[in-house]
Amino acid sequence: MKTYLVVFASVLVAELGDKTQIATLLYATDPAAGKLGVFLAAAAALVLSSAMAVAVGAHAGDWISPRVVRTVAGLGFVAVGVWVLLA
Repeated sequence: MKTYLVVFASVLVAELGDKTQIATLLYATDPAAGKLGVFLAAAAALVLSSAMAVAVGAHAGDWISPRVVRTVAGLGFVAVGVWVLLA
């Protein structure tokens, strides 16, 4: 269960304030757009992108060590964080 809570928290924090959330917010401000429809479309897009990530990750694990993936992902997150701080 700990792994799933870490995944949930990581994705939630990563998605807060990102360009996808801002785009969703902008679509929701349109009076002609149904708010439930905007929510469902955004949720479906996140589910689909997550499914693709899981599918790729499942197969990448056959060729790449999980330790290498964690290291590269960690360095990527650090790089993005530094870029955000400096930009």
